[in-house]
Amino acid sequence: MERKKFIKGFLLGIVLTLVVGGAGLKIYDYAQEKSAEDKAVNQDFVEKAKVLEKIIDDEFTGEIDKDFMETGMYKGMMASLGDPYSAYYTKEEYEELNTETTGLYKGIGVVMQMDMETGMVKLVRCYEGAPGAKAGLLPDDILLKVNNEDIAGMELSEVVEKVKTSEGEVAHLTVAREGENDYLEFDVPLEEVNIPVVEHKMLEDNVGYILLYEFTEQTESQYLEAFEDLKNQGMERLIVDVRNNPGGLLTSVCNILNDILPEGLIVYTEDKDGKREEVHSDGKSELDIPLAVLVNGNSASASEIFAGAIQDYGVGTIVGTTTFGKGIVQSLIPLTDGSAVKTTTAKYYTPKGRCIHGTGIQPDIEAELAEELQKKTVLTYEEDTQLQKAVEAVKEIEK
Repeated sequence: MERKKFIKGFLLGIVLTLVVGGAGLKIYDYAQEKSAEDKAVNQDFVEKAKVLEKIIDDEFTGEIDKDFMETGMYKGMMASLGDPYSAYYTKEEYEELNTETTGLYKGIGVVMQMDMETGMVKLVRCYEGAPGAKAGLLPDDILLKVNNEDIAGMELSEVVEKVKTSEGEVAHLTVAREGENDYLEFDVPLEEVNIPVVEHKMLEDNVGYILLYEFTEQTESQYLEAFEDLKNQGMERLIVDVRNNPGGLLTSVCNILNDILPEGLIVYTEDKDGKREEVHSDGKSELDIPLAVLVNGNSASASEIFAGAIQDYGVGTIVGTTTFGKGIVQSLIPLTDGSAVKTTTAKYYTPKGRCIHGTGIQPDIEAELAEELQKKTVLTYEEDTQLQKAVEAVKEIEK
């Protein structure tokens, strides 16, 4: 049975509902009284929900999936917040989410990001060798439809779920691409994807290069392995690349920063009541070689925590373009039935007290990448002018 999009605003109902049925006009009376409590889920809500369910049972001519109906109400409650980062996850969705943060999952191998202002879903990374890249998807493609269903107004988590539950394990995607007059269609198979969260190589003049795709549970260990390998090759300077890195786990980015920063504050958060929580570095493994960090407009959340801390301490040079500007923290709260909710619970601040939500991190050195190159999944060193600028910058730093 095909799932239908849950209509947001379920809680907004009307006092009298008129239904045209086979027996003529029926009126379902619902007398709503103002509740003494300022709660959405109160006795009035429960009674009204029962009336709506009865209308559906009595009048609706199609099949009814009561489990999906219940899930839709929970998802609608979170959608009513108007926060693209808040969501309800079923037990199955929560298990998938936990799998993704470990670095292993079944999917198409792309990273999606939702624009807070437009609500559009953009592809920010297509992993090399993964199904999405092999099918022809490119960074900056705007996703319009999944399996011929318009995704406008959907939560990002809902879009991801629709891709992952595609019939026959093949996702049919419709995208808009700059420079193309018509929409593009792709059939992308779902496969087991081992997310490559870290890559590294040695550049000219013993400049080490480490690329961080995302901050998952695997990122710190892979970063340390890469760092040790480069060190054994004679690394004298380091570039860390978080371009197109959408973020991830706060613990992951803080653990890596603990391997770089001197002793002190890494980041702090404040909730709506002003309660402050701090994360500190112990300074036991402070980086002792020149550092540059590459960023761009798709560097978000944990990537901005990384760049912001480096910038505030002055232990490295930030190179690239202004970052995404996501300075808020989401908490994932599991429920006893195996489901979970994610919602925005705090703002985060850099060590110097900067909240970069909506503004982003301004690089120390501006470096643009040519527009035609931004769409490529893999750049050569000769093409990557931002990386070249970072090499220049890190060479200018005194040891």
